[in-house]
Amino acid sequence: MNCRFDDGMANGYKSSSQIIRFLTESWMEANMYCPRCGSEKIVHFPNNRAVADFYCPVCNCQYELKSKSGAVGNRIADGAYDTFIQRITSNDNPDFFVLSYDRAELCVDNLWIVPKHFFVPGIVEKRRPLADTAQRAGWIGCNIIFSDIPVQGRIGVIQNRNIVDKELVMDKLRQASLLHTDNLDARGWLMDILNCVNEMQDDDFTLDEIYRFSQQLKIRHPGNNNIQPKIRQQLQILRDRGFIKFVKPGHYRRCLN
Repeated sequence: MNCRFDDGMANGYKSSSQIIRFLTESWMEANMYCPRCGSEKIVHFPNNRAVADFYCPVCNCQYELKSKSGAVGNRIADGAYDTFIQRITSNDNPDFFVLSYDRAELCVDNLWIVPKHFFVPGIVEKRRPLADTAQRAGWIGCNIIFSDIPVQGRIGVIQNRNIVDKELVMDKLRQASLLHTDNLDARGWLMDILNCVNEMQDDDFTLDEIYRFSQQLKIRHPGNNNIQPKIRQQLQILRDRGFIKFVKPGHYRRCLN
């Protein structure tokens, strides 16, 4: 895997946005394997496909690429809000690659694979509609709140230009798949409680410490009036799937990689 773009491939393109899109997508097709099945190549879909950018010709898994110049930070700008929500809540929603690159050096700095079930409506921020004077007046875009994705769903493929071992990437993806559920509401709750567990300063924590997030969770789930029972339910799911251990009544131990 070579972290540098082949800038000669962009000859003939004039728009800087077209150039960088072509370079990043060409780089992915030339360098990226399928992290689901291990196939050596992923293939670009025909242009203007609404669901995804790439697919694996062996296992047919689909992937969408999000690229950003410089550090990714907390947010990644995306397209139309409604379209994105429909995409991530559909039955064939793709896994996502998030790529950060150095524009001056034309080089990949970081690349993550984010499993599709980590994309829930709660991590999508609706932007303000464009002004009436804008060419697309009223259009509403969105931001992906990257920092709200649990760390277990931000699986490094390239970290600071260092290539992560393929088997390690695939193993972490298999671990993350233990959190998969088709129920969208259940998925959102599970991600939120996992984030609460991740915020604990120590691996050993108490139920009361998790209860301190109750008001924050109520804001994210305004239709639920039984926040604490829901917290206990999600902790049990995390325990059953091997992400935490039950120590004694009201006490847990984090066992996250």
